[in-house]
Amino acid sequence: MTRSFSFDYQVNRLGLWSVLVVILTALMSLFFPLDIAEGYQAEHVDRLVWLVANREDFIAAWINQIVAMLSLSLVFLSTAWRVREANPLLAVFAAITVTLSIMAFIIPKFIAVWTIPMLAETASSNAASSEMADTLLQLLNVSVPFSLYTSFDYLGFWLYSVFALLVAIPLFGPTLSSKVASVSAGLFGILYHAQLIALWMGKISVADIEGSFLGATSLLLIVMIAMAVQFRQTLVITKG
Repeated sequence: MTRSFSFDYQVNRLGLWSVLVVILTALMSLFFPLDIAEGYQAEHVDRLVWLVANREDFIAAWINQIVAMLSLSLVFLSTAWRVREANPLLAVFAAITVTLSIMAFIIPKFIAVWTIPMLAETASSNAASSEMADTLLQLLNVSVPFSLYTSFDYLGFWLYSVFALLVAIPLFGPTLSSKVASVSAGLFGILYHAQLIALWMGKISVADIEGSFLGATSLLLIVMIAMAVQFRQTLVITKG
């Protein structure tokens, strides 16, 4: 087994295991709330009380999100590696885009684990900095689509959509899984940008942003499952 062949095997194995981790973290997310129920419409005072009462669950939920995000990004990086032969330049740009998305996602998620719990605790106390903490907590609301916090999240998903457009054509191949991955990626990239234009034109209300944009991300799950099939097929062929 040559060194490059061995590395290709490792990348495909990494991609397959990353898919399994994403699925596991998705199941775990059902047991850990990311915010108070109906977070967008919840009153700030109620949300503050909820954050203090559910501190451990909130931190665990967002640590789980960090693992899920990193795993999904590894799936996409492995996908970029697979398209290198069809179009090396697009593969490089796709890998760079995913790397940038990791930075966009990790900032707000680390804030959720590190900063928000301390802000909630301070804001609910009579400390001298409680007023400042309360103001910052509102700026970092994880459910309001125009907060400083969620802006980083939507930036990360936009970078995912750019990645999807970059790999859509090189992914298209003779197998059913490659066709499904290619079409799903292309649809997600186009749909996300179409929604972005609609938002700028005032066609999507603030209350509908989360449902509109995050609903489109379901296409990424199809891409991920299709890629899992391709990763598995490559591993079987390599072992054979």
